[in-house]
Amino acid sequence: QVQLVESGGGWVQPGGSLRLSCTASGRSFNSNPMAWFRQAPGKEREFVAAIKGSGGATYGGDSVRGRFTISRDKGKNTAYLQMNSLRPEDTAIYYCAAGLGSPITSSLWSASTYTFWGQGTQVTVSS
Repeated sequence: QVQLVESGGGWVQPGGSLRLSCTASGRSFNSNPMAWFRQAPGKEREFVAAIKGSGGATYGGDSVRGRFTISRDKGKNTAYLQMNSLRPEDTAIYYCAAGLGSPITSSLWSASTYTFWGQGTQVTVSS
């Protein structure tokens, strides 16, 4: 049984940093994409970042590019999301996702690309 478990969420003041972790169990995703999405109250789920099995990363819109960095540790079957210069509008539940195969870059933005999902971790940015 495949499980994705997120950790690292919490409360932080504007301008602060958090690092989210997503550890997979049940199978290896070292050759497959892993991603982060987020969903704020009353809004649709939004793509944040993805990393391919090859290590290539792609990011969502200008709102996260330059502030967030996705990485992975294949030895730990874990993906990370380093979030810096956090803003109140980054407040959301952050979900980890893992896919199968080697999808093309343009498909990494789509939630339908991913087969497995974590339960989410809350990130709250406020003063």
